Amino acid sequence: MHTASPLLMDFKNAGTGYWLVGDFYNALVRFGVPVFAMITGALLLHREYEVTDFLKRRLSRIIWPFLLWSLIYIAYAWYDEEIPFSDSIWVNLHSVLHQLKYGAYYHLWYVYMLLGLYLFIPIISKFVRNASEKDIRYFLIVWFVVMIFSQPYLSRFQPLIDVHYFIGYSGYLVLGHYLTFIELPQKGIKAPLIIYFLLCVASITIGTYFLSVNTKALSTVMYEPLGPFIVLYASGVFLLARVCTFKLPEVMVKLRAIAGGLSLGIYLCHALFLTLLDGLEINYKLFNPLFSIPLTALVCFILSSFLIFIVSKIPVIGKYIAG
Repeated sequence: MHTASPLLMDFKNAGTGYWLVGDFYNALVRFGVPVFAMITGALLLHREYEVTDFLKRRLSRIIWPFLLWSLIYIAYAWYDEEIPFSDSIWVNLHSVLHQLKYGAYYHLWYVYMLLGLYLFIPIISKFVRNASEKDIRYFLIVWFVVMIFSQPYLSRFQPLIDVHYFIGYSGYLVLGHYLTFIELPQKGIKAPLIIYFLLCVASITIGTYFLSVNTKALSTVMYEPLGPFIVLYASGVFLLARVCTFKLPEVMVKLRAIAGGLSLGIYLCHALFLTLLDGLEINYKLFNPLFSIPLTALVCFILSSFLIFIVSKIPVIGKYIAG
């Protein structure tokens, strides 16, 4: 998604054919963040926690790598003269704190969101564990309706009812738990879910194109993770993953396990590699974006994985850098 986004943002200058490639790749993977949140809910909400112990274990694993990489991105921004460097230590300290408050790089918003979810999980898990299926469906329905009325074209119809309790990514936590434990038909569900997945990709790709043409600028209405289109899309992907089994070669299973253990560090550092690759003109412009986008993403993934793997082997401090 981050590899294709620069092409997507170039709506006015990129040719229609090339832009649609970026549009397609963005639509293809837009379920990512919501499904990550849903997996978190699926794995954590059915358990009982002691609040202090939960926060200590979960937050400490994220905060130290996050802070370190945030400082690395701030240092790079100084080096690249994106933010000014002053002779005054207090001015520089204020600049660092400002960057830490709002996010030192574009992808780090996800960590802020995840930290917020972790603070809420010990509370929402008590509701989920004691709620009936009807109670959970009620929460999800209200969350979805509130989300619909928060969209740009419908927000003017939203009444002055205080519904902020039903907004945000916490709904994905509950949705992930719900879709994990509901009973599914034993047979005949995989093919409809595959068709549903393809229809979602096509609808989001084509819908984004026509909305952008109509507004003469990139429209992200159908891309928004807290929007009805992505909720429905992510739900289908999540259910499809439930009913699909993959028989991988042993070497692939081992590589998957290694990459899974390094995923936080890979996420934190990958944007820096994308920036460096872009400086080397290794990006969607390399050749036809249908091929250059996945190739650039693959190169970025390999470099990020290699760096975090090496760093993770450093005694004592490795885990604080790699995550």
